[in-house]
Amino acid sequence: MLSNKTILVTGGTGSLGKVLIRRLLSGEMGTPKKIIVLSRDEAKQHEMRVSYLNSRAPTDEVIYNNFRRLLEFRIGDVRDFHSIASALQGVDVVFNAAALKQVPSCEYFPYEAVRTNISGPENIVRAIRELKIPVDTVVGISTDKACKPVNVMGMTKALQERIFLTANIDCPKTRFICVRYGNVLASRGSVIPLFHEQIRTGGPVTITTADMTRFLLSLDQAVDTIFAALRGARRGETYIPRVPSAKVTDIAHCLIGDRPVKTTITGIRPGEKVHEILVSEEEAHRTIRRGNYYVIQSILPELCSADEKSTPIGHEFSSQANVMTHDQLFDTLKKYDLLVDGNGSLDGELLR
Repeated sequence: MLSNKTILVTGGTGSLGKVLIRRLLSGEMGTPKKIIVLSRDEAKQHEMRVSYLNSRAPTDEVIYNNFRRLLEFRIGDVRDFHSIASALQGVDVVFNAAALKQVPSCEYFPYEAVRTNISGPENIVRAIRELKIPVDTVVGISTDKACKPVNVMGMTKALQERIFLTANIDCPKTRFICVRYGNVLASRGSVIPLFHEQIRTGGPVTITTADMTRFLLSLDQAVDTIFAALRGARRGETYIPRVPSAKVTDIAHCLIGDRPVKTTITGIRPGEKVHEILVSEEEAHRTIRRGNYYVIQSILPELCSADEKSTPIGHEFSSQANVMTHDQLFDTLKKYDLLVDGNGSLDGELLR
C-alpha cells in the first residue's frame, strides 16, 4: 500500500514512532519513496540516526539500506502551523504519533496537553484544507483514555479523534481514520520499566490500587493495528485491537518472582483510571467486528456506510474482562523478554 509513497510520522522519535518507522523501513507495506520523521527533539533524532548507522547485522540489511535512502529527519512541532504545513508538502500518508501522553503530566499542565493533542491535529487538518495538500490518508493515534475520559490526557485525545474524524467532511479528498489502544508493554513511562527499576533496587514495588487492570499489547501489535486500519478502515472509522488484559498486581508478582521484594499500595494518581475502556457502552451500538479488531463507526451519519451488514457488539470492551491468568501473563512477559532477568530493552524503544 505504501510503495512509492511519501510518509510523515509526527512524534517519530517516541516509543511507538520508532517501531512504526522500523516497520515502514522493513518494506512489509511496500517500499516508500520517503519517510519524514517530524519531532522537536534534536537529541532523540541524532540518537535514532546513529542507531541506524551502527546497525549492520545481516538481518538488518534491508532496513539499514532503506534508512540511508528513505529516512529524512525534520525538526518541527505539530503545535506550530508553519512547521506542519511545511512538513506536509508532497506527503501522501500521515501518522500522527505526536502526543503528551503521561496522565499526571497532563493533569499538572493541561494547556500543554491541549496544544499538542488538540491544536496539533487541528493544524494538520487546517493545512490540508486551506493549502489544498493532496494527502491520501491521515491516521490519528489515540488511547483508551479517550473513551469515557476522566483525565486531561483522555479529554484531549477524545477531541483529537473528533477533529480528525470530522475532517472527512471538510477535506473530502483525504481519508481520516483513527486507532485506539491501551497500555503498551514497556513503552516509555509505562509500569513495567518502573517495576524493573524498583525490583533491581530492592523495592518496594509501588501499586496504586489492588483492583487495577490494564490491557497489554506490544509496540509491534500497536503498529499491526495501525497497518490494519490503513488497509481496511473506511473514512471516519476507529480501529481497536482485541487484546487480553492483566491485573497490575499480577504483573508485579510475575516480575518479582521469588525475590524478597515487597509491594505497597500508594493510591490512585491524579487522573488515573482503575480499568481501561476501549469501547464504551455508548459506542458499542456502532462498533462491529472486523477480523481481529473492533471497529467504531463514525458518530456522524454522513460518514456511515449503508452497506455494512455486521452486527454491533452491543457491550462495553474493558480491561476488567478477559483478564489473563498468572501463568498466561508470565508467558506473555517471557515471550517479549520483559522479565527482570531477561535481555529485553526497557528504554521504551523495543527496536528488535
